[in-house]
Amino acid sequence: MKKSSQSPFSPIFVLAIGVLSVSTASIFIRFAQTEAPSFVIAAYRLTLSAIFIAPIALWRNRRELVSLSKYQIRLALLSGVFLAFHFASWISSLEYTSVASSVVVVTTVPLWVAIISPVTIHESVSKSAIIGIILALTGGIIVGISDSCTWNHGFVCPSFNQLIQGKAFLGDILALIGAWMAVGYLLIGRRLRSGVSLLSYIFIVYTAASFVLLLIMIFAGYSPFGYSWKIFIWFFLLAIIPQLVGHTTYNWALGFLPAAFVSVTLLGEPIGSAVLAYIFLDEKPTSIKMIGAILILVGIYITSRIRKKPNVQEEI
Repeated sequence: MKKSSQSPFSPIFVLAIGVLSVSTASIFIRFAQTEAPSFVIAAYRLTLSAIFIAPIALWRNRRELVSLSKYQIRLALLSGVFLAFHFASWISSLEYTSVASSVVVVTTVPLWVAIISPVTIHESVSKSAIIGIILALTGGIIVGISDSCTWNHGFVCPSFNQLIQGKAFLGDILALIGAWMAVGYLLIGRRLRSGVSLLSYIFIVYTAASFVLLLIMIFAGYSPFGYSWKIFIWFFLLAIIPQLVGHTTYNWALGFLPAAFVSVTLLGEPIGSAVLAYIFLDEKPTSIKMIGAILILVGIYITSRIRKKPNVQEEI
């Protein structure tokens, strides 16, 4: 594949498109969950994505796919496994806990990436980056709890015992597992994307994830059929917008930007979801949520100012 010293597009602009795209996922999932189990939704999302990509990848990148080393293939397959369990656990968490609680847990991804990336992929994180991550993480938490807590001369939230009782606690655990799986997915992508083209990488990862999710769906005893046509429309939209557009832009950006920075932009998803909810569901964001949104944007800005780019990059 041909090498270039820099991206032909602005990685920040592309990531902004990715954030907006993945922000639609929670809305589509909520509509699909009116009939379909979470494992079925996850399986359709990745299977349809893999089907859409396969003809293009096999026609355009067949030489590169054949030339990949066993090490690269194994890592890409492992990334697909991480991605599969991320969706299986995170989407399932929405059945047991609120979206707000799930968002709070999932937004810990940048923190885990910042802690692990220096050890796993030898990518240092500066003090300024840590400050940016903490600010963005704090903003994400504020956005999350704003739906569960009220402001009355201070935050008024449910007691700890009330939070962990019942099925909500299981949902939080599933969301945490989803966050950990996303960390593995991002770190492996960062390692491989400097030497593997985007199309080849996502073809292997999405295909592997789809097989894993189909197995999970089958062993869980769920059928992929028997749903109304509206549900299949949500499946289709999930595969096209948040997956093929959203996640693919993240994978593309991993070839040009540090994993810690790409992961912190994931915190922009609550903002995008709030905007879309306001437009399509007439849900006006509260002042508390707006404060959290500002902190997220400031954190992303600080992190982006100190990012370091690789010296050589792979073209798509």
